[in-house]
Amino acid sequence: MVCIRLMRMGGKKRPLYRVVVADSRRFRDGKCIERLGTYNPEPQDPQVKLNLERVDYWMKKGAQPSDTVRSLIAHVRKSATAVS
Repeated sequence: MVCIRLMRMGGKKRPLYRVVVADSRRFRDGKCIERLGTYNPEPQDPQVKLNLERVDYWMKKGAQPSDTVRSLIAHVRKSATAVS
C-alpha cells in the first residue's frame, strides 16, 4: 500500500522532516516515490510546506496519510483559506 508519511532528516536532536509518498513496506528513511514537502517542528515557529496539488493527486490514487501528516495537511489547508 502507498502511504504519505514523514521521513526524518536533520541532525541529532534537531529533527527536520520531509513529507513523502512511499510504499508502506519500506522502512521510514527508505526509498520514496515522491517528495511532497517539508516539516520543521522547531518549538518556536513550526514550519510546514506542502504541495497540496500533489497531495490531492496521491490521495485520489489511494495513498493513505499517516495521522501526523493528516493533521499537517489540515493545518496547511486551514491556514491557506485564512490567508485568502
